[in-house]
Amino acid sequence: MNKIDTQVRHITKPGTNLFAELGFSPDEAKRYQDESRDRIDHTLALKEQLMGELVAWIKESHLKQDAAAEILHVTRPRVSDVVNKKTSKFTIDALVDMLARVGKPVKVVVG
Repeated sequence: MNKIDTQVRHITKPGTNLFAELGFSPDEAKRYQDESRDRIDHTLALKEQLMGELVAWIKESHLKQDAAAEILHVTRPRVSDVVNKKTSKFTIDALVDMLARVGKPVKVVVG
């Protein structure tokens, strides 16, 4: 039986430019990091907007979290995560699916 190598050889410290650590030139590393941050920020904003729509639906419907969970086909803790905007716990797809379940289909505009 082969042994799996699990030795940690390098740890990138928080705040470090990962692209610089990978050997990109300083200009390239900065550009890649800026582009990456912009994409992450855009994704987080989109998730927060979708979660906001779900929270508004819960409030407008005067639902408790357990009732909302049943309608959304998720657990009550998942509804709590939506209400508390824990964006890292959800994909955009999951949020779009939940909105569709409550009659709020999401339309995508490109450009």
